[in-house]
Amino acid sequence: MLIAEETLVIQLKQKEHQAKAFEVLVNTYKERLYWHIRRIVLNHDDTDDVLQNTFIKVFRNIDGFKGDSKLYSWMYRIATNEALSFLKSKSQKLKINNEQLMNKVVEDLRADVYFEGDEIQLKLQMAIATLPEKQKLIFNMKYFQELKYEEISEILETSVGGLKASYHLASKKIEAFLKEN
Repeated sequence: MLIAEETLVIQLKQKEHQAKAFEVLVNTYKERLYWHIRRIVLNHDDTDDVLQNTFIKVFRNIDGFKGDSKLYSWMYRIATNEALSFLKSKSQKLKINNEQLMNKVVEDLRADVYFEGDEIQLKLQMAIATLPEKQKLIFNMKYFQELKYEEISEILETSVGGLKASYHLASKKIEAFLKEN
């Protein structure tokens, strides 16, 4: 059932339509948000946890959604923040820095039954893991999710020019990493 975004937002804010509207919201966006989160945290089980937390936050905060951006941009922003917070918390629990955590997570991909990539995909993930957080986000959103710069700009609340520069830098760093390894 496809529903206009504006109508969905209105129904999400009305108690009598909220449950059905939330079901539509989840069914409409769960796969896209899953893969967005998965590109950040890499692990399937962690992704499921973050996705669940994302939808809980969306549900609890829908009344605060003002419509200044698209609903999905707002949800991507929540998903991104939840994923980054999750990684920060996980690195603190393991008493390692974010870079060490990402190296561990990439290595764990070899044993992840949900990872369908080959050695080349694994090397690409290793290269992406070396990027600074913002470049990693931008690269994943542009390369894997094929989002337009304008969409990424709305989600990350940054300029298109800055995004293009970050994506270019990220691509060069990945290229250099792949040549060296």
